[in-house]
Order: sequence, then C-alpha cells, then structure tokens
Amino acid sequence: MAARGVSITLQKAVTCCRSKTQCPISPKGCRRDETRARKCLLSPAGKDIADILESIDKRLSSFNARLSLVEILHREFKCLRESLEFSQQQVETLAAENATLRESVKCLTENVTQLNRENKKIKETVIDLQASSMRDNLVFSGIPEAAGEDAEATVKSFIKNHLKLPEDTVKNIVFDRVHRLGPIRATAGRPRPIVAKFGHFKQKEHVKSRGRELKGTDFSVNDQFPKEILERRRVLFPIRRGFIQKGSRAVIAVDRLYVDGQLHRDPDITPWLY
Repeated sequence: MAARGVSITLQKAVTCCRSKTQCPISPKGCRRDETRARKCLLSPAGKDIADILESIDKRLSSFNARLSLVEILHREFKCLRESLEFSQQQVETLAAENATLRESVKCLTENVTQLNRENKKIKETVIDLQASSMRDNLVFSGIPEAAGEDAEATVKSFIKNHLKLPEDTVKNIVFDRVHRLGPIRATAGRPRPIVAKFGHFKQKEHVKSRGRELKGTDFSVNDQFPKEILERRRVLFPIRRGFIQKGSRAVIAVDRLYVDGQLHRDPDITPWLY
C-alpha cells in the first residue's frame, strides 16, 4: 500500500513538473521524466506536496476500506431484510392458520355444548322412563329376612300386621312381582329391603298412605326411584327441613322441591332443573 502511494505521488509530481505554472522548480528546466519528478519532490515545497498527496492517498485508502465495509453491511442488511420479510410472511401465514383454527375450535366447542345438552336431555329421558317403570313399586325396609321365605306372603303379612289394613283388603292386593333387593348377605345385619310391584296403582297408593302407622318403628315404606333420583332427594331433604323450620310449606315430589307452591330452583343445588 505504501509503494502504491509513492508511485501515485511520483505520478502526480511528474504531472506537476509538466505544468509550467505549478512546478516549484524552474518550469523550463523540468524534463518530462521521473528523474525530474524526483528532484521536484526533493525541494521543500515538493516535500509538502508529497506529504499532502500521501495523506490524501491514505485517506482514499481508508475511504475505500470504509466503502468495502459499507458494502458488506449493505449485503448483510439486505439479507436481514429478506429474512424479516420471509418471517413476516410466515407470521401472516400462521396468523391466518390460527384464525382458521380458532373458528374450528369455536365450531367444535359449540358442537360439544350442543352434544352435552342433547346428552343431558337423553339422560333425563332415561331417568324419567326408569322412574315411570317404578311408578307402581314400593320398597319395604326393615322386614326380617328368613331362609326360603315367600316374599309376597311376607309383604302381605307386613301390610296386615303393621299397616293395619283389613285382611279382606290385603287378600285383594295384586302383585306383579315381589323380591328382595341385592345379593344374600353372608353376615347377619340389617335385612335386605323388599321391592313389590303392584298390579294396580290405586292399591299401591292406598298401602303407601298407611306408612304413618310405622312412625317410631324401624320399618319404612317408600316409593322406588332410580339411583340418580335418590341422590337428588338426599340433597333436597335437608333443604326441605330448613324451609319447614322457617314456617314454610315444603314438599318433595320425586326430584323437585316445592316451597309454598313454588318450584325451588338453584343452579348449585338443583342443576338437573337447568
């Protein structure tokens, strides 16, 4: 780089010597060759010019280096811009896909919600059908169990002796089926309840109305309900008791609580009503 700078300086000095007006030595004595140029550079004024030219040459070299750096930075910036543009395109594509997915999720959520509502309706329908099939049934609890017993005869004897119905009335009661609930227990304990399906609904209601005769005993007579309704009734009984203690008239009909003639509804307590 230094040799290149000196060569350039000499060339400029030769040019200087060729000029009749700018040469620091006698213009007439300058020959058009490098030797004269070198002599020209040896003079004080020539040395100053040479230093200036060398400084300019160094600055030009530095400028060239900076230009090269700018070109490199420009290329890198161009690559970065292309990368950003590509990333922007990807972001836009992902945003579009995300919007599509959101719509799909929204549709799926609505479908699931609809399916849940329909499933709930179907479940309630099944429970209602089960409850309807048990409409003529009564469950007798606390009746002692004996091996080889006749369940129908046991129930009729219980109705006569504990519910205080006349013998002629008991004889006329028609059962479709009478049996103990659950498997035989290996250990002695509370006897299994007996479920009796009456042939006539009015006879069933007549027997049920005599349940007041069992007050204060270990026996009970109740309607038979599906497991789901029994769970709901267990929830409603304490609430009914609270309303009664406040002086309100509260009645439970299947899985609904009526307080002073109005249906009691609460999303947290009676979700099956919603």
